[in-house]
Amino acid sequence: MLLIEKINIELKQAMLIKDKLRLESLRAIKTSLTLHQSSISSNNSVTKEDEIKILQKLVKQRRESTKIYIDQNRPDLAQIEEAQADFISTFLPEQLTNQEIEAIVSKVIKESKSIGLKDMGKVIGIVVKMIEGRADGKTVSNIVKQKLSD
Repeated sequence: MLLIEKINIELKQAMLIKDKLRLESLRAIKTSLTLHQSSISSNNSVTKEDEIKILQKLVKQRRESTKIYIDQNRPDLAQIEEAQADFISTFLPEQLTNQEIEAIVSKVIKESKSIGLKDMGKVIGIVVKMIEGRADGKTVSNIVKQKLSD
């Protein structure tokens, strides 16, 4: 089942039970998918990779908003954003643990014979393709940087 179909089903259920949080989150996902689908560059199709990128972007936006609200002493709004981020992330593939990411990074570094931070971009590119949205880019970047600087 396509993500947009799953979102439509979830939207109907959220409307029926009047779950405002889920409704707002699902509408944000549907809007982002529709905008991407109708954009000139996507030729009216959304790939699995595009779906993952869109969902990751939505989660990242909400996590950043949470930090801002906490800094502004607005825990009520921060709680809403965090709950939406958690709900949206349920549509993402299961996330890898830091240990699993470290194992993949070590393997890529060994196979690509990468030495030092100058090869960081190359290693990150390979790792990101291997994990296919199952880890945050910032986490991957930090782990690669740590492994290459050892």
